Amino acid sequence: MTHSPLARLHRSELAVPAIRPELFPKGAAGPADAVFLDLEDSVPEAEKDRARANAVAALSSIDWGSKILAVRVNGQDTPHFYKDMIALLEAASDRLDVIMIPKVGDPREVFAADLLASQIEASANRARRVGLGLVIETAKGLAHVEAIASASPRTESLHLGVADLAASLGMRTTAIGGLNPDYASPAGLLDPWHFAVARIITAARAAGLRPIDGPYGDFRDTEGLTASARRGRALGAEGKMAIHPNQVATLNTAFQPDAKEVAQAHRVLAAMETARLEGRAAVALDGKLLDIASIRQAEAMVAKAARSAG
Repeated sequence: MTHSPLARLHRSELAVPAIRPELFPKGAAGPADAVFLDLEDSVPEAEKDRARANAVAALSSIDWGSKILAVRVNGQDTPHFYKDMIALLEAASDRLDVIMIPKVGDPREVFAADLLASQIEASANRARRVGLGLVIETAKGLAHVEAIASASPRTESLHLGVADLAASLGMRTTAIGGLNPDYASPAGLLDPWHFAVARIITAARAAGLRPIDGPYGDFRDTEGLTASARRGRALGAEGKMAIHPNQVATLNTAFQPDAKEVAQAHRVLAAMETARLEGRAAVALDGKLLDIASIRQAEAMVAKAARSAG
């Protein structure tokens, strides 16, 4: 099932612990394209109810502007999931854009979340349907990612959860994202996340979803964050999670088409239009062959630049 969720700017996605309401206004006023209030990993077990209440209140009491506003609920293997869903969809504002489901391992879990959301929305007479963001962070989830991506028309995005995925795969690291000195070739370090990122991007694009790369744990390492973001962008990621506000500007820059790229895209479109008028399906530009696929690439670049400018 391929569908087309709303085209949203999603270069950076800032995690904000829902147990820390004093951080909400900063997240709302900051430059992140998306913010998710976290009810899961950053909230101690004893504080789940208070964090949930904080998130519900914040959805209507704070001006989130045009950001994608999400809440990451607790997993379906916990006693908190259904409480999170009910609270968010019965009592919270219609401003909520996306509910993020962590540790998705099977398409049936997506169907269950969709069904529960549909029932609550109908009962509560919500004005608009909430979207789903699915976090792939287990070996099972990665193995089933294609089926997961197409399991619900609500789904807008796939997100890579690197820390839990590393644990699930038995990777020999305690870092969150980034390179590993043990994973190298004679030419230098390799990216241990390449396979996971590429598979999630492929599944997301095939299903018409936004692929969002996982976080980079060392928030003081701007150079490493930039390199990680550019690797994800090169493979087709739409954006990347941020675990600290200081990472957001770097991510926005990394995933923003620069002026040179946009100018080249316009040149490609102009050259292909000239070829079309002359009855040709391909043309040479700067010594490189362009064809119909080049139009799609250039149009995607121009569209993303326009969303960024808007």
